[in-house]
Amino acid sequence: MGELSPLMAVLASVEQSSLGVWVRESPSLLGFPGILYLHTLGLAMLAGLNVGINVCLLGGRPGLASATMTTVYRIMWLGFGINALSGVALLAAYPAKALTNWVFFVKLLLIVIAMWVLERIKGELKAASASGTTVVSSRAQQLAVVSLFLWAGTILAGRLLAYTHSILLASEAF
Repeated sequence: MGELSPLMAVLASVEQSSLGVWVRESPSLLGFPGILYLHTLGLAMLAGLNVGINVCLLGGRPGLASATMTTVYRIMWLGFGINALSGVALLAAYPAKALTNWVFFVKLLLIVIAMWVLERIKGELKAASASGTTVVSSRAQQLAVVSLFLWAGTILAGRLLAYTHSILLASEAF
């Protein structure tokens, strides 16, 4: 085996860390399967509820969407937190698999944009609520459509990560 590049050496040290080894190699359901479950649960909380709000907006139900947004906004952010923490654990197990794959960076970019759009939707709903309107603005509907595409793209990119990597483990890359 040849000498690792500086980047691969860092990635190899992360994957050989206690956390990386435990997540990847633990026979416990709390290891990789449990963390992957938490990642999926966080996704359902964040993207699933977001999709529900978007559907309400596209169906012309701003009151329902506004009430729902107020009620589930914290749950969506909790889902984001669960995804961030579980994502870090999954990244520790396979850092080279993700960090050498452009699809991973597309996924992260889509998440950032989707969260920005979520904030814009929240602003549209607050403005509609403050003005007492019962009509969904065309801007809110446009944002809802964009949001649906962003979350679909995020989910697709996440699934493609399992199949598009060229390096699984940095320590075995050379």
